[in-house]
Amino acid sequence: MSPKLNWGILATGGIARKFAAALPESRTGRLVAVGSRTRAAAEKFAADFGGLRAHGSYEALLADPEVTAVYIATPHPSHLEWTRRAAAAGKHILCEKPLALNRAGAQQMVDAARAHQVFLMEAFMYRCHPQTAKLAELVRDGAIGELRAIHANFTVPFKFDPAHRIFNKALGGGAILDLGCYPVSFSRRMAGAAAGRAFAEPLSFHGSGRLNTVTGADEFAAATVAYPGGITAQLSCSSCTPLEIRTRLLGSAGWIDVPSPFHPGEPNKPAVITLHRPGGAAPEKMEFANAQPLYALEADTVGDAIARGELESPAMSHADTLGNMAVLDAWRAAVGMRYDGEG
Repeated sequence: MSPKLNWGILATGGIARKFAAALPESRTGRLVAVGSRTRAAAEKFAADFGGLRAHGSYEALLADPEVTAVYIATPHPSHLEWTRRAAAAGKHILCEKPLALNRAGAQQMVDAARAHQVFLMEAFMYRCHPQTAKLAELVRDGAIGELRAIHANFTVPFKFDPAHRIFNKALGGGAILDLGCYPVSFSRRMAGAAAGRAFAEPLSFHGSGRLNTVTGADEFAAATVAYPGGITAQLSCSSCTPLEIRTRLLGSAGWIDVPSPFHPGEPNKPAVITLHRPGGAAPEKMEFANAQPLYALEADTVGDAIARGELESPAMSHADTLGNMAVLDAWRAAVGMRYDGEG
């Protein structure tokens, strides 16, 4: 058996805490250290999770010789810098989504990981869950006939606060990058499955949306995407409308409802999808009762790939990430959303 992967967490926010809480259930990894911009925050995090080394800077975390892999959980704009630094330090990398602010930044991150021969994966945890694999299998095997349409929505009503990261452009704010990346990645995965591939690239893309009048960050966006094989995807994301996190796959001989596509089942709370066929047949429900938390599955996807000597994972490959970022660039361009420093 390979030795366990020693994880360090870079940043101490909410998503970092979710990852840390799940790591004890990982088969392949263990948490050994945390780094923050302040020692007080690192020590508080270390105390909450027990037995960790607390580093008062990100640089100190990357210099820790026991750390072999880092989970980068900073706001979007600093993903590029700290991924490049982690790669130069020889650390394997799981970086929160979106990998970068744009495709150009993501390409730099992939190039850095390849140059230093370290693993890199964008942290779309739902891609590591058996529900996603089953959906792709059903589409590929024709369970609903030919896939015709994909509906994917991720809308969350945030109370407006111009300093909050989802509204603040300086923090990489905007619904498209923070929420829309999920419907985009889901549609590309399922359109690819229809052709027996890991993902599909759009033939055409048409987007629209609205910018917040105070901060200029996008707060609502919708898109229609055409994929090979006559597949159309309708996508939406929002930080200002009622909660709707749901997808539906529509085929020539049935459809599949997916009520929890992006945060599927946890232990003791199975994920459920429903396969419908026309003609009066009773809907078929399928449950996925994974024994591990979602973020532990993600950590094991990384750990298993590294144990095999791989520098990327088919769950979210470099090419998949770069294609995803290109679509997000097109969506932001369609609504007039640009970040400072973009050409």
